[in-house]
Amino acid sequence: MAKPRKVFVCQECGYESPKWMGRCPSCEQWNTFVEEIQLRGRDTDEIHMMAYSRPEALEQITLQDEERYTTDLEELDHVLGGGIVKGSLILIGGDPGIGKSTLLLQVCSSLANRHGRVLYVSGEESVKQVKMRANRLNISARDLYLVSETNMDVILSHVQTLNPEFLVIDSIQTVFLPQLSSAPGSVTQVREATGVLMKLAKNQGVTVFIVGHVTKEGAIAGPRVLEHMVDTVLYFEGDRHHSYRILRGVKNRFGSTNEIGVFEMRDRGLVQILNPSEILLSERTHGVPGSVVLCSMEGTRPVLVEVQALVSTTVFGMARRMSTGIDYNRVILLMAVLEKRVGMQLYNQDAYINVVGGLKIDEPAADLAVVTAIASSFRNIPVSPEMVVMGEVGLTGEVRGISHIDKRINESLRLGFKQCVIPRDNLKGLAIPKGVDVIGVETISEALEVILGI
Repeated sequence: MAKPRKVFVCQECGYESPKWMGRCPSCEQWNTFVEEIQLRGRDTDEIHMMAYSRPEALEQITLQDEERYTTDLEELDHVLGGGIVKGSLILIGGDPGIGKSTLLLQVCSSLANRHGRVLYVSGEESVKQVKMRANRLNISARDLYLVSETNMDVILSHVQTLNPEFLVIDSIQTVFLPQLSSAPGSVTQVREATGVLMKLAKNQGVTVFIVGHVTKEGAIAGPRVLEHMVDTVLYFEGDRHHSYRILRGVKNRFGSTNEIGVFEMRDRGLVQILNPSEILLSERTHGVPGSVVLCSMEGTRPVLVEVQALVSTTVFGMARRMSTGIDYNRVILLMAVLEKRVGMQLYNQDAYINVVGGLKIDEPAADLAVVTAIASSFRNIPVSPEMVVMGEVGLTGEVRGISHIDKRINESLRLGFKQCVIPRDNLKGLAIPKGVDVIGVETISEALEVILGI
């Protein structure tokens, strides 16, 4: 018989200690250790399952194409790499009220009408509350079943009785295993419950969706191992006070990562935006200093966004720098390069950088657009409204080559832009399409002379 043992577990990162500590040595957070009782030893069923596993030679293993389920939401299928893979475990995280339950309810309706039976398990709402949301979203499906339950053993019994193709857990922080003494939402409960769902998905081929709460830092609550256990991790981003939502894939074992899908929240639910570039540029003002258009790669999709900068003389002793949608430290670095290599005196200038539309740009191809926007606002010279700027900037002021330049130029041309300023290294072997003027630059001084005439 398994013997219980007491351990102290950090509720932020999952670090275990035999005694209580005030500060976690792993994540360095204070007062996060909670006493939990764990079972020592292996369960007999697990030992029997391990006995049936056999090593196989690599040459003797046969592969089959993954069976994928498509939905009515093409943006979701795009983020997942072409559809939902059968037997996969998908984790969806996001801020409260961002629309996670709305998205999953729409997906469940589409899957129930297209591919088979769906069991939606709500641990936070009653079935009547879910029904009210379904009526508001105008959702009806014969094979969509609802249950309000948090006990994992009861949920598994429902799965065995109903035999669904798809299972939704909303949310994993409310589910608990009665064999464990720790409270629902604790590190141990979240980890073990996810392990049970992973075995269910892999052994029986049930596709499982898990909703995860996020912490104040924006990461999914619970141990980091939670993201390692699942097949796909999706983050639902956006300001709940605005209508646009971004679904970003940060992990996908069946497709590329960093793909995004754009949705708009309306009274009848989420509506997909098939051409996000047009939406993100729809309210752009022409002829205003400090506004530059950038073509960024989000996974395999080129997206045109507007980068704005506002530079003004500070009234305090130390100038302020703020950035939204782009790394703050990267902005400080680029401003230092402008001061050293171009001679712009920015030490007494406040600088505010913003990526319009709520996107977060983390690729170095945005460097030249940020530099141009800062210089444009500082010199009060507008950038041509028909120009797209992209390139990586080095510490010596050089403009380095970037990837997927052909996709970026074609997307810019498709949306009506006539000029593209790119690194000169990318001109080698580049087939320039008709209707666009591609200009290659080597340094930021040359780029600013071409773009702003300075």
